[in-house]
Amino acid sequence: MVIRGCATNGLFHQCMTLYWKMIRSGLRPDKFAFPFALKSCAGLCEMQMGRQIHQHAICCGCGSDLHVNAALVDMYAKCGLVDAARLVFDEMPVRDLVSWTVMVSGYAHNGYNNETLEFFNVMRSSDLRPNRVGLLSALLASGRLGALRKGEWLHSYVIQTGFETDILVITAVIDMYAKCGNLDLAKYLFDQTTGKDVVCWSAMVANYGIHGHGWKAIGVFTEMVNAGVKPNQVTFTSLLSACSHSGLLDEGQRYFACMSKEHGVTPKLNHYSCMVDLLGRAGKLLEAEQLIEAMPLKPDSSIWGSLLGACRIYGKIDLAERVADKIFELNPTQSGYYVLLSNIYATKSRWKDVERVRELMAGRGVNKVQGFSLIEFNNHVYKFGSGDRSHPQSEKIYSYLQEVMGRMRQLGYAPLMDFALHDVEDEMKEVALSYHSERLAIAFGIMNMPAGTPIRVTKNLRICGDCHNAIKFISKIAKRTIIVRDMNRFHHFEEGMCSCGDYW
Repeated sequence: MVIRGCATNGLFHQCMTLYWKMIRSGLRPDKFAFPFALKSCAGLCEMQMGRQIHQHAICCGCGSDLHVNAALVDMYAKCGLVDAARLVFDEMPVRDLVSWTVMVSGYAHNGYNNETLEFFNVMRSSDLRPNRVGLLSALLASGRLGALRKGEWLHSYVIQTGFETDILVITAVIDMYAKCGNLDLAKYLFDQTTGKDVVCWSAMVANYGIHGHGWKAIGVFTEMVNAGVKPNQVTFTSLLSACSHSGLLDEGQRYFACMSKEHGVTPKLNHYSCMVDLLGRAGKLLEAEQLIEAMPLKPDSSIWGSLLGACRIYGKIDLAERVADKIFELNPTQSGYYVLLSNIYATKSRWKDVERVRELMAGRGVNKVQGFSLIEFNNHVYKFGSGDRSHPQSEKIYSYLQEVMGRMRQLGYAPLMDFALHDVEDEMKEVALSYHSERLAIAFGIMNMPAGTPIRVTKNLRICGDCHNAIKFISKIAKRTIIVRDMNRFHHFEEGMCSCGDYW
């Protein structure tokens, strides 16, 4: 009972201390103790300890118990061992809704978005009615993939099953539509929702922010306060981020100043990171550095990373080197910061420094995250990498891009060679830029989707400046609305213009 009480109340360390005391005293845990011990391992991400408890459960004859197995699936998934979680699930003699749900949420928790949706469909076809957690996981996966059609089907399923009155589920639906690029529908559902809580309001502030509508994000925040809903830390993170993406420097500084005074919300690292990003994007790099040095909290790598990103925009190599040293000391394994520093050197043609950074990555066992872009067509999500020729239509895709490049040049397009980050001839740089993953996905969409259909692409990294410039031309030539979501925000391209106003 004591182990159960500790685990239920989030006292995971105490729970594990009691469990091991019980083992050392010679007592055998039963099927009631194991799930709570495993829950504590999941909460602490104690993979090795979880494996030991798994062995204890088998030795004590509880290896086939339904509740123990569900806890094992959850523990392995939350520790990042999705394959181990699936192995336990597949070997379960009996599965209930809980065990199916923890597997679905385990896939979503670890970013296995296609698998989340596939497994959700298998669960649904097994005569089980998904619960709130299962629906939230599936909606999250659809939003991450930018899979609008799958998300629309999930929305209809939410209505069919009566979950449209669940504020958490309907908030997830709103968020899914916004993440899939349909902000108008997200706002319509938001306006129709009654009993909006702080999570729902904050989500809408965030959604306007990632689409670059800073003033609309401020408008929703003002409505929220006027409605008597108290903003929390997440709300202010979303609001400050929205100001940053829209270049609203004065407004961002004002809201940061009033957080604690007017709303009783103490600034945390996320809020300082947003302010550093806001100042950095506005070109106030010195002020951003001074803010970091003066803040009452110890800065982490993400805060210094925001300043490093600003160094990339404004070409401040000396400051970038100082900042990078601090980042690598705090977080020596995050590949994105090495790549960012390497790119800063590359834009100045400092190829020896580029090579030095690459050697540093190799020496520390840091691997670069490969860029890719996703596009949904006929209820299937297609994935493209840079220079990818694996798709059956790749020959036609490359031919289309070659043709459109010629038309782009006639309209005044010139490749931005600073974004070709290798020491090669200009001709080779132009070829490399021409077949970045987002361009391949866009070409595939234009070739296959009916005229007038918006092209929606999701990219896992930040869109490069040359692709951003090129897609403006492509939207004008193809007479298409092209919506690209990168790791930071949305870009809506139409008639040769982008919603971000070239500020991102």
